[in-house]
Amino acid sequence: MRVIFMGTPEYAQKILQTLLESKDIEVVGVYTQPDKPVGRKKIMTPPPVKTLAQKHNIAVYQPNRLRDEDVVAKLLTIECDYIVVAAYGQILPKEILQHAPCINLHASILPAYRGASPIQQTLLNGDTKTGVTAMLMDEGLDTGDIIKVQTIEVGDDEMVSSLFERLTEVASELTVDVLKNFSAYTPQQQDESKASHCKKITKKDGEVIFDNALTLFNKYRAFTPWPGVYLESGLKLKNMALEDIKSTNVPGEILEIDEEGIVVGCAQGSVRICKVQPASKKEMDVLSYINGKRVSVADILS
Repeated sequence: MRVIFMGTPEYAQKILQTLLESKDIEVVGVYTQPDKPVGRKKIMTPPPVKTLAQKHNIAVYQPNRLRDEDVVAKLLTIECDYIVVAAYGQILPKEILQHAPCINLHASILPAYRGASPIQQTLLNGDTKTGVTAMLMDEGLDTGDIIKVQTIEVGDDEMVSSLFERLTEVASELTVDVLKNFSAYTPQQQDESKASHCKKITKKDGEVIFDNALTLFNKYRAFTPWPGVYLESGLKLKNMALEDIKSTNVPGEILEIDEEGIVVGCAQGSVRICKVQPASKKEMDVLSYINGKRVSVADILS
């Protein structure tokens, strides 16, 4: 079968790799976002999907707007049986949706967490289960009929990088399954009454306070390594564990110090912090930081 693939980040790259390794599947074109400047030197960098496609000599298209008439016209000249979409970053216009069945791999159990950051939202909410939904796309945002859902359990202290990797494996396997068995599935409408949405993560989302230990820890799980979690002072909390969720404390008060780190109180609960990174400085163990600041038990971490 002939497949057009649309995707941009590493999540999509790994799904594309699985398609390229699968018998009876030919990727005949790849659509991805334009190259972007990265780092302090603003070096123009191709998306991971583009790098992989070029390695396999597959035609790559990087339109700024997929809806532009000339872009749509060009895509419609590419004969395909399916269009597979994974974290592409643009809405598909009606003409493309009608060109071939468009299958989207969304990293949540739809209709929960439609939108840009489903994996982070899973951790922010402390969910114990998540998954990947294979969906037949329509003109809405993650609103299409569900083809198949594959679920996994989420660890109590699982970080976003680990969950990302596991969901990517699930998505890769699910993509091949759905493509090869498409006629055997009957897509089902989503239950709109259970729909929820998640937004694109920004750097500002990483700013935290010592209000609720569980909420803080879940932000740490979801936002490490980017945007990270940090205090108003700019101090980044780099290595953290949940200490308790029931105690009542003065927010930010250092409750204990031992050889592993410090326990910091939240209005509800407490967290253990082992490493920090002051603004514009390198990461360090928290004991070195508090020694340099000359703060101790009963002082406020800031």
